[in-house]
Amino acid sequence: MPQITKSADLQTVVTTFEVTPGTCQDLLEALTDAYASFISQQPGFISAGLHVNDAQTRIANYSQWNRREDFQAMLRTDEMRDRNRQISALCRSFEPVLYDVAAVFD
Repeated sequence: MPQITKSADLQTVVTTFEVTPGTCQDLLEALTDAYASFISQQPGFISAGLHVNDAQTRIANYSQWNRREDFQAMLRTDEMRDRNRQISALCRSFEPVLYDVAAVFD
């Protein structure tokens, strides 16, 4: 489970996928499989969550990594390159953006 704290020394990645209602479930299944069988096993992975909007036109992915370099190394693997080609075919666009936590409100 993601832990969002300002003092945490980790890398946060938010990725937004633009999809159609017809491909939303397919992409969600592909992302779920990627996390369950590959991404979650990579060095530096902490946690992730997948979110779908009501219209099923966007999927947001929130993930946490020990370091920026861990996330980047995962992206460079042959396995993830192949998966990203499949993911790209299921959506109009996707963009991972690396963030630092600026504030938390409970």
